[in-house]
Amino acid sequence: MMIRCFAPGLSLHAPHHPTIHSLATKITANSPSSSSILATRREALSLPIVTTTVEILTSSFCSSCSAAETKLLELPNSGGVKALDLRVGTGPVPVDGDQVAIHYYGRLPAKQGWRFDSTYDHKDETGEPIPFVFVLGSGKVIPGIEAAVRSMKVGGVRRAVIPPSQGYQSTSQEPIPPNVTTDPTSCTNTNIINSPSKFFDRQRLFTTIFNPTRLANGEGSTLGTLIFDIELVSLRH
Repeated sequence: MMIRCFAPGLSLHAPHHPTIHSLATKITANSPSSSSILATRREALSLPIVTTTVEILTSSFCSSCSAAETKLLELPNSGGVKALDLRVGTGPVPVDGDQVAIHYYGRLPAKQGWRFDSTYDHKDETGEPIPFVFVLGSGKVIPGIEAAVRSMKVGGVRRAVIPPSQGYQSTSQEPIPPNVTTDPTSCTNTNIINSPSKFFDRQRLFTTIFNPTRLANGEGSTLGTLIFDIELVSLRH
């Protein structure tokens, strides 16, 4: 498996939350076990960013892998989204209209790989991370996320490099760093409690992407490039 080539990172916990529990009952029998998901999530979803150059970023994690294993491939009909499967899932593939739950790390190469958001920072009342839930094809999330998830299988982990045209075009598109914590009883990403540190994460993200001076200097083709490490946890038709 490709995942063997990646250095283990920060220890993470499996999600335990009503949102995931409600989705899990709908997953088909060939979905991966929770133990198999945990085994590689710790390695795949906590990889550090060591450079702002995407090609070097990818190859630097896997000095013993072949070139084919570390090559980012452009996804068909994605508008230029490139992806590397860190683990291929064994569950079903979502289609438009499905409700999907993902865990992700979002990074900004224009800020030296700064991690601007992660679902592992969104905790329920027990301190467990809450996945991000959305309806595929709804248009509420950035196109690059939808393109990356649409061809994944449940249980898979994918690194997606999203060009500005498929990233944030406005400050209302999801997923974005919340400026409040999340209501653990809601099946939507409803926010209820102020969190100043997360507000500044959101502010820093958008002031970087939409910086008028840098855009005027011709940096628009790279300024809004995003890197998301995504795990497709579950889906519901």
